[in-house]
Amino acid sequence: MLHDSNSKTITGREKLAQYRKAIQDKQKWEGQLPQGEGPPNRDGNPKIPPGQRVVENWPVLDLGVQPKIELEDWSLTISGLVKNPKMFSWKEFMAFSQVDDVSDFHCVTTWSRLDNNWRGVRFSDIANYCELLPEVKYVYIKAYDAYSTNLPLEEAMKYDVLLVHQWEGQPLTTEHGGPVRMIAPQLYAWKGAKWIGEIEFRDHDELGFWEQRGYSNTAEPWLNDRYS
Repeated sequence: MLHDSNSKTITGREKLAQYRKAIQDKQKWEGQLPQGEGPPNRDGNPKIPPGQRVVENWPVLDLGVQPKIELEDWSLTISGLVKNPKMFSWKEFMAFSQVDDVSDFHCVTTWSRLDNNWRGVRFSDIANYCELLPEVKYVYIKAYDAYSTNLPLEEAMKYDVLLVHQWEGQPLTTEHGGPVRMIAPQLYAWKGAKWIGEIEFRDHDELGFWEQRGYSNTAEPWLNDRYS
């Protein structure tokens, strides 16, 4: 382990994350972002990231398990560095302000489905309800199929990160992560877990399922940022 000038312990993994972010920031300043094709999307990036092809269907990818969760059995646990830890029932989840949004879905396996109509709850609304402690910097997501993924807090709190329960006006099907999945449209889709069951707020990062297996920890489509 390393120590900074304030005697705070810095792990090798954190040091690597800091290095990668510094490289990424340098690329942005040098004009290497964004890359891709098509007109700009609402965030100013090309509609289609580099290396992606547009599909009309919605391919199904998972770990080989598709848990069937009845609404009365579903819950969402909020844990970690929050003032108000909470386990939301379906009824409590649906009591949040419901958001309709249209965004694109970019899979690391090189396909993109554009202009998806979603309905759900903003991640930031749930986070703010539970009142994050000042030291929170990262989010660790756990799913009902034992999947996991991780995000910096600043990414998770973006306006278009949702916990969705409808797609194209219909309830989200089991094969696509229903009753509720997370979407993070500005990142590759593996950063949004299907069958989401727990959100843990942390002061440190931990690699998720695919991140441990060689996928990028930052996962930015417009940098073609697929693998570590």
